[in-house]
Amino acid sequence: MLDKLNSPHARDIASHLHPYTNLSTHAENGPHIFNRGEGIYVYDDEGKQYIEGLAGLWCASLGFSEKRLVKAATAQMEALPFYHNFAHKAVEPAIELAEMLVKKAPVPMSKVFFTNSGSEANDTQVKLVWYYNNVLGRPEKKKIIARRGAYHGITLASASLTGLQYAHNAFDVPINNIIHTDCPHYYHYGEDGESEEDFASRLAGNLEQLIMDEGPDTVAAFIAEPFLGAGGVIEPPKGYFEKIQPILKEHDILFIVDEVISGFYRTGNMFATETFNLEPDSISMAKALSAAYQPIGAVMMNDKIHDVLVEGSRKFGLFGHGFTYSGHPVPTAVALETQKIYDDIDIGGHVKSVSSRFQQRLHALADHPLVGETRGLGLIGAVELVKDKDAKVNFDPAQQVGPWVMNRATEHGLIVRALVNDTIAFCPPLIISEQQIDDMFDCFEKALDDAIGYVARL
Repeated sequence: MLDKLNSPHARDIASHLHPYTNLSTHAENGPHIFNRGEGIYVYDDEGKQYIEGLAGLWCASLGFSEKRLVKAATAQMEALPFYHNFAHKAVEPAIELAEMLVKKAPVPMSKVFFTNSGSEANDTQVKLVWYYNNVLGRPEKKKIIARRGAYHGITLASASLTGLQYAHNAFDVPINNIIHTDCPHYYHYGEDGESEEDFASRLAGNLEQLIMDEGPDTVAAFIAEPFLGAGGVIEPPKGYFEKIQPILKEHDILFIVDEVISGFYRTGNMFATETFNLEPDSISMAKALSAAYQPIGAVMMNDKIHDVLVEGSRKFGLFGHGFTYSGHPVPTAVALETQKIYDDIDIGGHVKSVSSRFQQRLHALADHPLVGETRGLGLIGAVELVKDKDAKVNFDPAQQVGPWVMNRATEHGLIVRALVNDTIAFCPPLIISEQQIDDMFDCFEKALDDAIGYVARL
């Protein structure tokens, strides 16, 4: 079997269609195949070890060899491998997980709807917002405001919420009723002499003006990540959410917080909603909910929303939304065990204890001649590479400086990810030790130094 997996034919099969890949380049070079994991490390089909510096896709919070999760999945498969949650039926793991999430919610919440991914969670948010306003007799109040630079998923509706151009190119999105406001990136969009707080005030004013221009009676919701994740690990400017939230309340606009990347102790707190003192009406989650050992996402909502959904069911009959695998017993059992592990090992305390070393090593890179900005919090961070540090000018995207550094880091035994503006992101498994943090940044520094010669040849 291993011989078959390692064969050129297997590589051809794997090359047919890879997501988030330059397909023309991929067709020439083929995929990099991995077949084993241990702790924070993964191993390719030639046996080489790599530090997984992005926890896979921001998600493998407990690393790649947590036996308790394997045991939880196996036990549930043996007891009840599948059952649905439709038509007044339910499975015990989904009930227990929902109860746990509501109990530990950062703000008062009422109910949980399970999905299979973060994209599905945010897609569901759109449908719930529209349904909510139809039930309330406000058919015109349907517009949802997202932000440029944000990432909220890649389904039709969630890709529309996403404010990154690559998610829109040639896909005929955004769909109607999705609009975007400013990217909250002070480094690039703050004006000369403008403080962070003044920048935040300007963005809040722009948001309110957008609401007034569109008509408050047409704007239904505002969705935001606590910090932009796949858009570059960008923290909000000082005072941003403190200025934004009163505007939403004034105009009766629902506040959706996307915790798909930030949730489950990435900032040290269980939810970044706590870290930034947010007051959402609903929260999207996925990824570290199950430590990525099984696909699962969720929408958690307050009574304000749920009570209207119940009234809608009385008015229209069947509440016609759900997925075959919503609350599937195996993913929910694994997610439930994940939450128990977090508690047993005090993962939040661990993150807080090692994040100072992570941030110290991250921000030390700011002195490098190719680094324009370092940014991060908790165990997540990013380094933005620039052509001109003083002028904050990025490289021409065609020069592929970020991807080159990413690939070079891989050669040094570290997997990271290149994002927009040649930004390199770090989001290691939460179980990483201080020594492993040093190892990770040592590898990256080698790649960064190698890039000096590459840039000189451009």
